[in-house]
Amino acid sequence: ETRLIYVESPSNPLLHCVDLAALVALGKRHGVLTVIDNTFATPINQNPISLGIDAVIHSATKYLNGHSDVNAGVVVASAEIVSRVTASAVSFGGMLDAHACSQLERGLKTLALRVQRHNENAGTLAHFLVAHPAVARVNYPGLPEHPDHAIAARQMRAFGGMLSFELHRPEQVDRLLSRLRLVMPALSLGGVESLICVPSRSSHRTMTPAERQRAGISDGLLRVSVGIEDADDLLADFAAALAMA
Repeated sequence: ETRLIYVESPSNPLLHCVDLAALVALGKRHGVLTVIDNTFATPINQNPISLGIDAVIHSATKYLNGHSDVNAGVVVASAEIVSRVTASAVSFGGMLDAHACSQLERGLKTLALRVQRHNENAGTLAHFLVAHPAVARVNYPGLPEHPDHAIAARQMRAFGGMLSFELHRPEQVDRLLSRLRLVMPALSLGGVESLICVPSRSSHRTMTPAERQRAGISDGLLRVSVGIEDADDLLADFAAALAMA
């Protein structure tokens, strides 16, 4: 009865990566469509269509726009699939206004430059956090110790601007958040500014503690959307906050 396989890669918030070549083979073998949410990766870092995925979606609110001031979404697929999506969008009223389109076009002009900086800053911050004694675990596909590093290295040009990390002492989460000065607590991602949130209180808050534990979402887990600020400023902000936590 399965008609479609839907994945997110890298995933939120643990940055797991799906082997897209294997997914495409599975879909073709069973005659089902394959769809990926490519928001975290961006088209700069990962091109699923070229790997055989049938449809790619993006929350254009995030990296494609890049300035946290547009609500939009994108579907990339064959003309046949897009025509079906368009028919539904017209019927249900999911249409962008002209101003939002203009802002999104503005963001796309700097996408490649911004993503390069996101990539660099996230890699720098990930290595800093790995070495910090207050941090128990860092989830970033660019780290060799990440369980999906080999998959990410095979299908991504770079590893993106998202990461998450877990504190040894979950009770220190609020203290850390209150001491950050440059990085802002917020639930969105993909903008020029660095944002941090607690998945157990946001994206996964409706799950029971047991369900979160099985999913690997601890109370000490924090997700960071790494912005394009000066890397030294970001490291200094986290160093000061972790020292006081």
